[in-house]
Amino acid sequence: MNYKIENESIHKSVKINGNTLHYFVNGNEEGKTIVFLHPAFGDHTCFDKQVHYFSPSYHIISIDLLGHGLTGVGKSKDKITETAKHIAEILKLENRENAHIVGVSLGSLLAQDFALKYPEKVLSLTGVGGYNINRKQKEIATAQRKELAKWLFKAIFSMNAFRRYVASITVIDQNEQARFYESASFFTRTSFTVMSGLNSIIQERIDIQRKYPLLILVGDKDAELALKSANQWHTEEVNSEFHIIEQAGHCANMDNAVQFNQILMNFLTTK
Repeated sequence: MNYKIENESIHKSVKINGNTLHYFVNGNEEGKTIVFLHPAFGDHTCFDKQVHYFSPSYHIISIDLLGHGLTGVGKSKDKITETAKHIAEILKLENRENAHIVGVSLGSLLAQDFALKYPEKVLSLTGVGGYNINRKQKEIATAQRKELAKWLFKAIFSMNAFRRYVASITVIDQNEQARFYESASFFTRTSFTVMSGLNSIIQERIDIQRKYPLLILVGDKDAELALKSANQWHTEEVNSEFHIIEQAGHCANMDNAVQFNQILMNFLTTK
């Protein structure tokens, strides 16, 4: 199913193992491909400003992850941990051998998982507001359990209250908070069922041979633990590139799209 939507993107869907995955294609057919993976509770619209900026030069694919956006929850027992397989299938359908993979928050973890499973398909990897999945992250796991309790408590009583809360902690700009709240409107209580198992992709791994360039980004207004984890990731990854985005929260690409886009463009054009 293909049809035009705003920003001149082409909306496509593909059935994979009982789920209908929705994704959006834009940009220069002759350019290299960028795949954008959004944060938890958002959808592909989190990258609207990136689509506008990069589409003249790059072929853009932005995906609504399982349980999010138009993709929602399908009939199979797949979890969001199957995202690597979904990306590979979409690239195959689009006749693209490889891509620059850009993930924000949850998307940065799934981007790394894809790179582990399909390294030959990765031109470069950019992680925003994320951390290294090849190391045990006890401090992060503890913080996430506490945050999850807040999410579930709010979601039980009011999904709108839950969406307002996650928007407030994801971006700092009020206009962007409104945009994120809108994107989170598709995330339902049922969506939580596909989010389990993420701990399985975070493991102590040794001798990982990364052959692709790595860019690590974090907003200067993100949580202290996020800044610490991003810097640690950079320290652990030899030859990675690291930048702190000014006046930006967890989703730095939304809060400060100008600086984010410039840094990412410079990174991509030199790789």
